[in-house]
Amino acid sequence: MIEVKNLTKRYGNHTAVSDLSFKIGTGNVYGFLGPNGAGKTTTMNIITGCLAATSGEVSIDGYDIFDEPEKAKRLIGYLPEQPPLYPDMTTEEYLKFVAEAKGVKKNDAKRQIRYATEITKLQDMFKRQTKYLSKGYRQRVGIAQALLGEPQIVILDEPTVGLDPRQIIDIRELIKQLGKSHTVVISSHILSEVRAVCSAAMIISKGKMVANDTLENLERMYAGEVSIILRVKAGEIDIRRELAVMDGILGLTFTQLGGGVTEVVIDIDEAFREKLPEKIFYAFARLNKPIIHLSENQVSLEDVFLELTSQADISTEEPHDDAGTEVSNK
Repeated sequence: MIEVKNLTKRYGNHTAVSDLSFKIGTGNVYGFLGPNGAGKTTTMNIITGCLAATSGEVSIDGYDIFDEPEKAKRLIGYLPEQPPLYPDMTTEEYLKFVAEAKGVKKNDAKRQIRYATEITKLQDMFKRQTKYLSKGYRQRVGIAQALLGEPQIVILDEPTVGLDPRQIIDIRELIKQLGKSHTVVISSHILSEVRAVCSAAMIISKGKMVANDTLENLERMYAGEVSIILRVKAGEIDIRRELAVMDGILGLTFTQLGGGVTEVVIDIDEAFREKLPEKIFYAFARLNKPIIHLSENQVSLEDVFLELTSQADISTEEPHDDAGTEVSNK
């Protein structure tokens, strides 16, 4: 659906995006993940035809965004980080304006506006001027306008930034719902966001792609050594005796927690990760030694992110104005 080849964007001597290549298939929700200043917004603005590239190619369902922009843009709905609202318009007036600007026929605009309003739950705000809407409702109006024209792809740049916890939950639920009928791409530097709504993630750092896979595969790829954390009311001698007869154990690290509880970090062979926890549980149950805690110490998305990216400093941030719109260095 989206194919990016060797995409590069420079602002003077600063390279915001460097030789970026990736493909996004049809359906599901994809996360575009990276620290602030990694090049996420620049890439999204190029993909949506809002910004020219220094070099490279972008195609949307086979249409080149630079050579056939009208055909390519019809397939995309875009919400920038700052929703492009007109504050003196009501929600109804604004959505009618956007539908007309997108070339939606009048007899179809009413149906599309009704759908966009219902899925974003804007019915009660339909007659209210957008300047009087809360941040959460302004985001909803921004998503509603992105859905007009019935795009196959919905691209959302930092869709929950600045929202309160309740609004964040609502927008995430909306994104998951949209993923059932659209290809959705969201940019974020919030790891919990990507984990909550995305099936796959692309991670970029300083304008370069460093990973592109499902969340499960990313965590598995960078897992390294697997370990089990066991806390049990037993002494080290008894624990060693029980674990010594089990295959797949590579190492043990003991810590006395007090109250007769011993914590053991058990390094294990990947091939035994499914069977060992059950064996450990039943072994200590037979000894009448209560297990307080038993879990797998597995790499998280946070661990993957920190391993693949470095802390972005001020010099790597993308040029932008106060409204969040990128500007070139001329």
